[in-house]
Amino acid sequence: MAALTIVLAQCNFTVGDITANSARIAMCYERAVEARADLIVFSEMAITGYPPEDLVLRERFRQTAMDAVNQLAALTTQGPAILMGGLWCESDMLYNAAFLIEGGHIVTRQHKHHLPNYGVFDEKRLFAKGPMHEPIRWRGIQLGILICEDMWEADVAGHLKSRGAELLISINASPYEMGKAKQRHAVGVQRTHETSLPLIYVNQVGGQDELVFDGRSFVLSRQGDVCVGLGAFEEDFAVTRWQKEQTGWVCEMGKDAPHLSDEETIYRALVLGLRDFVHKNGFTDVVLGMSGGIDSALSAAVAVDALGSDQVLAVMMPSPFTSQDSLEDAAECCKRLNVRLDTISIEAAMKAFDAMLTPLFGEPPSGVTAENIQPRLRGSVLMAISNKEGLLLLTTGNKSEMSVGYATLYGDMCGGYSVLKDIYKTTVYKIARWRNLRKEVIPERILTKPPTAELKPNQTDQDSLPSYEVLDAILLRLVEYQQSVEEVVAERFDRATVQRVARLLFGAEYKRRQAPPGVKITGMSFGRDRRYPITSGWRG
Repeated sequence: MAALTIVLAQCNFTVGDITANSARIAMCYERAVEARADLIVFSEMAITGYPPEDLVLRERFRQTAMDAVNQLAALTTQGPAILMGGLWCESDMLYNAAFLIEGGHIVTRQHKHHLPNYGVFDEKRLFAKGPMHEPIRWRGIQLGILICEDMWEADVAGHLKSRGAELLISINASPYEMGKAKQRHAVGVQRTHETSLPLIYVNQVGGQDELVFDGRSFVLSRQGDVCVGLGAFEEDFAVTRWQKEQTGWVCEMGKDAPHLSDEETIYRALVLGLRDFVHKNGFTDVVLGMSGGIDSALSAAVAVDALGSDQVLAVMMPSPFTSQDSLEDAAECCKRLNVRLDTISIEAAMKAFDAMLTPLFGEPPSGVTAENIQPRLRGSVLMAISNKEGLLLLTTGNKSEMSVGYATLYGDMCGGYSVLKDIYKTTVYKIARWRNLRKEVIPERILTKPPTAELKPNQTDQDSLPSYEVLDAILLRLVEYQQSVEEVVAERFDRATVQRVARLLFGAEYKRRQAPPGVKITGMSFGRDRRYPITSGWRG
């Protein structure tokens, strides 16, 4: 009876850091040698990190990436084979490629057949389409290789099966969004049912700008059952054992990853996305403004879990409109998180602006003008601290606010990264309550009091907006489902309210273009997925 040992290496690669990525591959390879493996499988574009975007258009980058593949081949003179992704140039064409390496050289190379060109993907602009894959004969076995999108279409796996493939291996760089893990699993099961072949699925993990890769690699039997499941949002390494039986190759049952609730899944994505953005961009510490509200409290909790309390500085910047409750709640939250809290009043700066602008206006600033001066003063204070101390400034706004423009340019939108950028307000509360189940770090009053910007006396968000339950329900339909106003109204929403939200949504595009990057959670994140013109007469 034939046997195989195949290692799944779920790694966190950094886009563009070919040296570090190669070192990580080499380190995992040594572990595979110790496990007496026959083959170790890495993710799509492991050498370059994914997505490399326009770096692939630079000739030196392409050559360095290809050289790295050949250098890694030297590891395999006596040990297991390597299957991994990278890029390859051939006849002036650039390909997203998979390499099978053994015996000190590249045994074979296959090019991605289906190039995704939707949402966050634009591979058709960068890569040439490869031919339909043929099975790779390796140690007497016919391997069917799929490169990410090739698994999502039935034709490649079907062709490989018809040509004699015995085992499907899919290397991936599939970013996280809500519901994506179930979708991947369902597609994998569909391929196994169509081909009656087992499937190895290896995904990368880690944060890359706004994308977060959740890993969750797996092995499916020919019947579609999970034999092995790797962890979510963490590097993982699994040694799988295979036996050749009369019906084909069978994987021994191994570990499976624990089930995560929706709230925990989102929270872990936020933590990983922030941690990798900070560290991969050369920062160690962050600063954020604390308001005594839910958004800054949750952002601070994520930052502490991502980086450690010593790496987080919180700043309270009260005005004459800041309530005592807000001062107390911000202080209590920071105390529970063990975060340093500094307090800098902006009252003197507000008076200075009144004095500066009164000669021009004929009177002190008032209305929205006066209100927006306050977050802009706070933004200036936070950026001064960022510049002086070398800290990355986190913004704390949520998707509900950004959808309707309830945010101030060069004020509370000021910063380098936005933790809650793709999180609706109602979801913010759900995640905060989930985090408090571990340890109550967010005071209950923050979770129950009416949200307010405190830019004028007795102000609440609902003075300007519908309740967040209604607002988020409408935005979910306008943004995520891309419904028209009429379709939303047909679901028994007030027409005037829907029309107003739609006007605000389309009118705030210029603000969103200037917002910092942030963790992508949904399938219709601003900037990455939903790309609308700023200048447009269309209002839905």
